[in-house]
Amino acid sequence: MARRAAGGTGVSGAGAGVKGARRPEVRLPPLEPHGGGELEPDGDYDGLEFRDADLAGQDGAGARFMDCALTSCALDETRLRHVRVLDSVLTDIRGVGTDLAEAALRDVEILDPRLGGVQLHGAVLERVLIRGGKIDYLNLRTARLRDVVFEGCVLVEPDFGGARLERVEFVDCVLREADFNAATLTDVDLRRAATLEIARGVDRLAGAVISTAQLVDLAPVFAGALGIRVEE
Repeated sequence: MARRAAGGTGVSGAGAGVKGARRPEVRLPPLEPHGGGELEPDGDYDGLEFRDADLAGQDGAGARFMDCALTSCALDETRLRHVRVLDSVLTDIRGVGTDLAEAALRDVEILDPRLGGVQLHGAVLERVLIRGGKIDYLNLRTARLRDVVFEGCVLVEPDFGGARLERVEFVDCVLREADFNAATLTDVDLRRAATLEIARGVDRLAGAVISTAQLVDLAPVFAGALGIRVEE
């Protein structure tokens, strides 16, 4: 079972009035290997290890994964709508078009993922760590993120449109062309993002904290949002 951190990360953000995210601390019990076979809709998977499994194109909608490890699994076009992932670790998962719409992830570590076009719109993420790897076109529209850390990963055109982010940190993370349109941010720490590019929704950054250098870099975006023309 996961042992949850009692407080935030203790970074300097606390001194600036930003509440740090609580990270998951997953301690998995001894696991049984998954016996093979395809995922089942509304299936119940408890204390299992999925290793090098090809789950591409399978349908596990509504399933529950608890105290599980998924390692080096293929998730191309895997249907996992409404799935619940609890107290689990996902390592080196890869896939394009994985459907996790309206999923619930709680106390989950996602390490070194290689994903593209993953659908997490309407999902609920609580105490989730995404570390390393690269995710292209991550769809988190209208999702709810609470105590979520993106660390050392590359996010290309992530879509947070209409999402609610509370105590979310971006640490050594590359954000390219992020969309925050209609999003609501509370205690979102962007200061340690390695790259911060915002394509839309710069006017929704109330509730976030950025560094002085990021403010300078984003000045043209802020000016454009305010209708200010800058000329020499």
